Formats: sequence, C-alpha cells, structure tokens
Amino acid sequence: PTYLKVINNQLTAMFNYGMKFQGLPRNTARDCGSIGKKKSDKVQFWTENEFKFFIKNVENKEISKTLFNLLFYTGLRVGEALALTLEDFNFEEKTISITKSFTRHLGKDLIQKPKTPKSKRIVFIPSFLSELVKEYIEKLYDYRPNERLFLVTKHYLLHEIRRGIKETQLKRIRTHDLRHSHASYLIELGISIYVISERLGHENIKTTLDTYSHLYPNKQEEVADKLQEIFMKEKIG
Repeated sequence: PTYLKVINNQLTAMFNYGMKFQGLPRNTARDCGSIGKKKSDKVQFWTENEFKFFIKNVENKEISKTLFNLLFYTGLRVGEALALTLEDFNFEEKTISITKSFTRHLGKDLIQKPKTPKSKRIVFIPSFLSELVKEYIEKLYDYRPNERLFLVTKHYLLHEIRRGIKETQLKRIRTHDLRHSHASYLIELGISIYVISERLGHENIKTTLDTYSHLYPNKQEEVADKLQEIFMKEKIG
C-alpha cells in the first residue's frame, strides 16, 4: 500500500507538470483519486529464536543457509543481497559494500542502481557471518570475483522460506520481512534508531520511525524507571 501511494503521488506530479507546461487538459491521476496508504501497517517479523529454529530446517542447502543468515543479520533488501559479488566484501574490515540491486524481468537478469541514493552504503557484519560467507565462497566452482555470489532469484527464496515455515509451523512471513526482523532485533538490543536507519539504507529517519515506532510500546515506562533509579541513587548518595 505505501508503494502504491508513492506511485500515485509521482503520477499526479507528472500530470501536474503536463498541465502547467505542456497543455494537458486535465490530471487524470488526480481525477481517479488517491490510492495506497501513507503509512504501512504493523510489520511482520521473526525473533532471533524463531529465525534460529527456521534456519535449522533449510540449512541442508548451503545457498539457503548463507542467504537467509545474510538477510536476517544485515537487513539487506533481497535484491541487494542477490546482487552481491565477492568484490563487495571486505573480510578484513568485515564490511559489505551495497552499490547495486538484482532483479529478473521478463526472463532477463538485470543489475540496477539501488532503490534510493541512501541505499548505497557500507554494512558492518559480525565475525560469524563473515566466516559463513567465506565458507560458502570456498565451495563455489569456477567462480569469478565480479560474478554474482547467489545465482538464484526471489522466487527461489520464496520457495525456501515457505519450505522452512511448513517444517517449523512458524507464523508465515515474506522474505522481505527478514529485513523487518533485523530491524526489530536491533531495537530489542537497544541500538539507536539513527544507526538502524543508516544500516537499512532508508532515505530519511522518518521512514524508519514510521515503520518501526510500534516496536517501542514500553519505552515510556522504561524512561520513568530509569529516572526513578537515578533519583534514588542521588538520594542515598
């Protein structure tokens, strides 16, 4: 729904331009009315424990194990993960350089620019994830550093996540929801929303806040408890 809203706004702006500068008689997008939603509904996600339960049931396929771990522990968009090459990894600094996105359209594999300018970013990864990727790469045959590491599509990942859900009876989520799972995991760890926004490659922090604000239900109570704790320490001292 939020994507439809963006498209609707863009179409309306294009027709407005046509009316103002090109003699277009009317704005048909505006006449048809607005579609979509300004804000998304509450996101679906898995906790880390749920993800660990899931991954045990799909890790018999090396590519699935590596890709799903990448998605959960980095928050990359699926297209960003599928576009990765060996050249995008710096194993010494434990970083991934996000500069492109992969999609398959009408049977053709396309490497495109990232979703937004802010999508170009450096993502730091934990050592265990770095080692997992290196193990995967070492098993590849006749691989060139500038080639895609994961020669599958979104359809493959959809099939695999459904397979894992069927085996585990976990609640059904989309592959994209692993990105939301990463964000919710970072929030649970107490990571700053500014850092999360930067890590996800959001265009601005408002997008991050609009998407994940509902994951902070008890923060006001935590603030009050913290203030009380400080007050009592000062009183005793």
